[in-house]
Amino acid sequence: MQEPAGFEGQVSFIKAPEPGAETNLSAIEATVRDVLANVKARGDAALRDYSKTFDNIEVDAIEVSKADQDKAVAALDPQTRRDTEFAIAQVRNFAEAQKRTMLPLDIETLPGVHLGHRIIPISKVGSYVPGGRYPLLSAPIMTLVPATVAGCKEIIACLPPTAHQAMIAGCVLSGAQRIFRVGGAQAIAAMAFGTESVPAVHKIFGPGNAFVNEAKRQVFGPVGIDQLAGPSEIFVVADETGDAEMIAADLLAQAEHDVRTRVGLITTSEKLAKETAAVILKFLEHLPTAQVAAPAWRVFGQIALCKDEAAMIRYSDHVAAEHLQVHTRDPHATGEKLSNYGSLFIGTRSSVVYSDKCSGTNHTLPTMGAGRYTGGLWVGSYLKVATHQWLDDMGVKAVAPPAIRQSTSEGMEGHRRAAALRLDRDSVIRAYTGDTPKR
Repeated sequence: MQEPAGFEGQVSFIKAPEPGAETNLSAIEATVRDVLANVKARGDAALRDYSKTFDNIEVDAIEVSKADQDKAVAALDPQTRRDTEFAIAQVRNFAEAQKRTMLPLDIETLPGVHLGHRIIPISKVGSYVPGGRYPLLSAPIMTLVPATVAGCKEIIACLPPTAHQAMIAGCVLSGAQRIFRVGGAQAIAAMAFGTESVPAVHKIFGPGNAFVNEAKRQVFGPVGIDQLAGPSEIFVVADETGDAEMIAADLLAQAEHDVRTRVGLITTSEKLAKETAAVILKFLEHLPTAQVAAPAWRVFGQIALCKDEAAMIRYSDHVAAEHLQVHTRDPHATGEKLSNYGSLFIGTRSSVVYSDKCSGTNHTLPTMGAGRYTGGLWVGSYLKVATHQWLDDMGVKAVAPPAIRQSTSEGMEGHRRAAALRLDRDSVIRAYTGDTPKR
């Protein structure tokens, strides 16, 4: 039985992921580089050309007018609107609670040395709202609502010109101040560089396809990005108490996102592992979206059988799944032992689907192992923690001498003089001018 590298004798595959068709990253990189350069040089004209080329649609007005925004909201099915507003309220409530944990700081670390920080909203932010295979009404909620809670002054959204009208309505209800009909890598370019219609922003948020992801990577630096997100992921950590049918349903729910979705079960129970594998195949026969979920399961799906709980925890932390469900006898205790994940779903009642849609935590999360070093999108992603300091004479007397000595040791004479000036102005000015300073 195949074993993952580094886990020999500890973990084996009941079902291993198959080698998938590799994405031609070099071709994507080159294409995106050309798109960015074209948009930077030609602005709106390039955006219109790409809409025609990639989306097969002629776009006259790149910005969605206020009248069209109102029309999209009015066209929402009443129950859909109530559900959308419910999700907005839950995401807002959680984001507000998170923001309350972020406090300004002022502290006197030494007599006369005052240090602190302020919490400052990023002024201009842009949200990329993917059109995708489905009209994901939750997508604008997750990237726009935290921006409003953070207090960002300018909040714009870009979505493909072919996007469902309900997506425009979702952007309006979630707090977008301006909305633009532009998708793909060209939307990232527009928000990064600015065009005649689309304003440049300071940070770009939101998931997208491989071209959007690569565009975010290439513009990063002059403009900030939230993260680089790959295809969605879900793993379940389970012991012998796991429910094969429930696990199969949750894995397939995520698998229908994309044919490259990574889905898996990590368990200590061989019985549960084999039952889950069988149930997934059975469920796929009756899943309307099996044309997407089946190849995702066939190529990227895995079921890992672990020797014991310790191996299960270690392998799960190695995978660092975007979404990680815990189905064990004591899920809270198991959860405490886990460290690497995008978001944790503790117990059988906590489905990833609830968070994807409306429970309140953000569904924009790290993929491809990034959960080893970062968490997901949250209100803090839209805020800067900027430090400050001020000193009085007593503070200068405390910090200037060691600063002078350190600068001397480093051979940085300009630093030494700047540090010394506040203790002995005359001698420092004389060293610079050779003259006695006049008072």
